[in-house]
Amino acid sequence: MRKTGMRVVITGAGSGLGRELALRYAREGARLALADIQEEGLGETLRLVEEAGGSGFTRRCDVRDYSQLAALAQSCEEVMQGVDVLINNAGVASGGWFEELSLEDWEWQISINLMGVVKGCKAFVPMLLSQGSGRIINIASMAALMQAPGMSNYNVAKAGVVALSESLLCELQPKDVQVNVVCPSFFQTNLLSSFRGPDSESRDDIAKLLESSPISAAEIADIIYRESNAGTFMILPHDKGREAWAIKQAQPQVIYDEMARLAVKKMSASGN
Repeated sequence: MRKTGMRVVITGAGSGLGRELALRYAREGARLALADIQEEGLGETLRLVEEAGGSGFTRRCDVRDYSQLAALAQSCEEVMQGVDVLINNAGVASGGWFEELSLEDWEWQISINLMGVVKGCKAFVPMLLSQGSGRIINIASMAALMQAPGMSNYNVAKAGVVALSESLLCELQPKDVQVNVVCPSFFQTNLLSSFRGPDSESRDDIAKLLESSPISAAEIADIIYRESNAGTFMILPHDKGREAWAIKQAQPQVIYDEMARLAVKKMSASGN
């Protein structure tokens, strides 16, 4: 895969990790297709990309709408004559106890964090297969692997992204299309701007986790760039995340018991 002039598509590129990924690839001279529902943020990302040595264009795109993703793929074909890296990054935050989450909360979460990735892959995989090369990087979460209490719809959506990525790895790698999935723990970003849930306590809990992260979105973007190019399928940027995943693989009951204790602690703190 080309190391300079790479053609890269990033959803959710208007801020946060999406913007930092754009800047990381821009420093390698990439050409970028930047997509988001926030057009003002996209404009700022493009300005920073050009300052960093990259180039590109922006498109407003709601990942819930397959027709918009298909139009984005068509624009990439017309403007860049193809794509080398697709990064399905767009996502939203949500939380709340299962009995309090509405079906609408579930549908909103799944439609963006899971089906948005499915639709992104569906829109671009034909192009990658016709090229006979390319890479898909799906942004999941440690929530896909650890399933903390009070965020079941988010956990399920992100676990689906991991399962999708594992399926695509099996199907696409023999056809020279590489697949990576990223499972970061919480990090400092603007994820809470999209938060949806039945109570403010869940939002406050997530805010604390975001603020306590030992690494930044820029550092995570750099890890994603390096590890994907090195061929690491499941990228776990956080040290504690890697430790927790190793424990769960070896002794899953230890993690289940810890999550149950965490649930009791959260319930006691909230008076439930």
